[in-house]
Amino acid sequence: MLYTGKGDKGTTKTFGCNQQRISKSSEVPEALGALDELNAFLGFAKMRSTHEPRIQNMLRDMQETLFIIQAQVAGADKKVKEDAVTQVEELVNDIEKEMLPITGFSIAGGTELSALLDVARTIARRAERRLVAAKEVGACAPPDDTMAYMNRLSSLLFALSRLANHLAGVRDESPRY
Repeated sequence: MLYTGKGDKGTTKTFGCNQQRISKSSEVPEALGALDELNAFLGFAKMRSTHEPRIQNMLRDMQETLFIIQAQVAGADKKVKEDAVTQVEELVNDIEKEMLPITGFSIAGGTELSALLDVARTIARRAERRLVAAKEVGACAPPDDTMAYMNRLSSLLFALSRLANHLAGVRDESPRY
């Protein structure tokens, strides 16, 4: 059955924890919800990136890592791969080598895929903020590698947004303050 009715009063449980019911608006469900939203949106962007298999594969890898992070936040004994942060940094560095250097802020969009990746970037930042909030109040204790991965993820999504435009021959557009 897809529903139990046990959360009708605004509480939930997470697996691997002490199984006490907690408010759905507390830090852990907020972090889990933001991570889930990011994962779902990455799935949408992945389906729109079929013409760019390299980007599609990176998005799939991000989704796998986000499932591990969600499990960590919920209390499971899971761990992000030790070299995940280094891999993200290398991907960003490799992508940057393919394009002109950034000279300032750019307006989101250009291509549909680029715009989707920019939205994913902002959702990743929100998920990171929710994870930091949960950690700060002691509701969960994600390892340093997990926190670093979440911080780098938005940089990778920004790089991928620029790459999507670059591969389509669309130049970055700067705001005209």
